[in-house]
Amino acid sequence: MTTALSSVYAVCSDAAGVAGNLLAFGLFLSPIPTFRRIIRNHSTEQFSGLPYIYSFLNCLICLWYGTPIISPGVILVATVNSIGAVFQFLYIIIFIFYAERVKKLKMTGLLIAIFALFAIIVFVSVKVLDSGVRQAFVGYLSVASLISMFASPLFIIKLVIKTRSVEFMPFYLSLSTFLMSLSFFAYGMLKYDGFIYVPNGIGSILGLVQLALYYYFSGTSSEDSREPLIDMYA
Repeated sequence: MTTALSSVYAVCSDAAGVAGNLLAFGLFLSPIPTFRRIIRNHSTEQFSGLPYIYSFLNCLICLWYGTPIISPGVILVATVNSIGAVFQFLYIIIFIFYAERVKKLKMTGLLIAIFALFAIIVFVSVKVLDSGVRQAFVGYLSVASLISMFASPLFIIKLVIKTRSVEFMPFYLSLSTFLMSLSFFAYGMLKYDGFIYVPNGIGSILGLVQLALYYYFSGTSSEDSREPLIDMYA
C-alpha cells in the first residue's frame, strides 16, 4: 500500500514538473515575433534588451539550483531552465547583432557581467560552502531572482488598472504564465521544496490577478474601442 502511494506521489510530482516544462517552453517562444521584426528591420528600434538579460540570469541561477550537486531530486527545474537559458542567450545575441553601437556595447557588457556573476556563484557554492549551506545559498538566490521577475507582471497590472484596458496584457500569455507557475508550485509542494513553491506560489497569485483583470476589463476595452467608431459615423 505504501509503495503504491509512493509511486502515485512520484508520478504526480513528475507530471506537474513536465507540465511546467511544456508551458514554459511556450513562454520561451513568445518573443519570436519581436525578434522576427528586429531581423526584418535590421534594427532593435525602441525595444529594450534588459528583460532578456534578467531572464538569462534567472535561468542560469535556477538551472544551477536544479542540478543534482545543489538539489538532488528536482532535475525538472534544471531542464526547463537549461532550455530557457539557451533561448534567452540566442535572443541576446540577436539583439546585440542588430543594436546600435551604444546599445551593443551596453548589452555586451551586461552579458559578460552575467557570466562573471554566475561563475562567482558556482565557485562560492562548490568551493566555499558545504552541501547543507550550498542549497540554501543558491536557493535564496533563485527565489530573489524569480521574485525580481515579478516586477513585469506588477507593472502590467498597474497599467491595466490605470488605462482600464487589456491591450498590453495578452490573454494567452497571462494564462500560460499562470498555468506554468501553478504547475511548478505543485511540483515544489510535492517535492517539499520551499525554494520552488514559494516564488511560484506568488507567481500563481499574480497570474490569477491578471486573468481576473482581463475578465473584468475586457468588456470595458471592447466597449471603449467601439465608441470612436460610433462617433465617427454619427
